[in-house]
Amino acid sequence: MSLKGVSLPSTPITTFQDMGIPKRRYHAPPLCLPPLANVVVSHSTNMAVPRLNPLHPPGVKRRTVSLETMAVHQHNHQRVLTMQQKEYYRYHQGWRRPFYGTANEREEYRKEIRDLLKKQMSEKWAVQRERISSQSLELEAQMESDRSAVKQDTEQQRARALFLRNYRDENKKLMETRWQENRLTRSLETLKERELLQYNPINWSGTLK
Repeated sequence: MSLKGVSLPSTPITTFQDMGIPKRRYHAPPLCLPPLANVVVSHSTNMAVPRLNPLHPPGVKRRTVSLETMAVHQHNHQRVLTMQQKEYYRYHQGWRRPFYGTANEREEYRKEIRDLLKKQMSEKWAVQRERISSQSLELEAQMESDRSAVKQDTEQQRARALFLRNYRDENKKLMETRWQENRLTRSLETLKERELLQYNPINWSGTLK
């Protein structure tokens, strides 16, 4: 829908160049970053690339927030990518040889697997031998302990039997002695009563036999 007979004034376009605003320039000290970007890093090396602090880049003694630049972040990002590439290369090198390697590499891989299996079997056998030897030593110690316990019990039973035998013999002797003394006492009393009966034949009290 258009409006006829109506005119609107156009707004003039003004750029910042036409304005008299003074430009401020900040002079940042140069950064001494290690040459990491655009450099091919060998995956076989174990050299670790240091991580930089964005708030305290190298070559600057004073630490301020204004020193945080994209260069340090780019360095850290490139460092992360390089470490990921190294890990990816290390991970894929493990299974590349048995599938995509040459005949010599596959044979070397199979030889390493055989050696590893032999080593594991030898370690397992060594552990089993050590366990069996320890079990045999423990069994021998238990058997020796059992033998000593049985010997001690036998000696205690023998000593107890000897003590009971001696106790029985002493009781028997004591009883025989007491029986003999009783017989002798009765015989003496009988003789005494006979003598009394000779002197007094009438047993008025009835105590004499």
